[in-house]
Amino acid sequence: MNLEQLREQLEIDEGVKYEVYNDHLGYATFGVGHLVLESDEEHGSPLGTPVSESRVIEAFEQDCENVLRDCDILYEDFDSLPEEAQQVIANMMFNMGRTRLSKFKGMKRGVDSRNWHAAADEMVDSAWYRQVTNRADRLVERIRALA
Repeated sequence: MNLEQLREQLEIDEGVKYEVYNDHLGYATFGVGHLVLESDEEHGSPLGTPVSESRVIEAFEQDCENVLRDCDILYEDFDSLPEEAQQVIANMMFNMGRTRLSKFKGMKRGVDSRNWHAAADEMVDSAWYRQVTNRADRLVERIRALA
């Protein structure tokens, strides 16, 4: 999978901030949507604490490793999917995490059977779609284009 392409997409969808800030749910975050973990050196830092570009890249690369591992767990044939499908699934995994994405059972059936329209329809029929409509519209169209 082209990680540079994924990063470019996620920088658009998540944004990039070189300081600690609260995300829309009030959780401490920095970089490309990186949730500050207890194990992070930034844990407990006040909002506005600067974060270096190298640290943002390091956190993003670790997050990508976790996302791709979760994609492999959820989709056993993840590596054999078309690149575009991998990109969309990884984007959604980054956004929601495996627990929430695993609830997209109809989408998974569509992807597993390579029925891209069915997968896209299931993406639209979700609370996620209503919450992140602009992002979701882009991802749905990319899946539909595989048909």
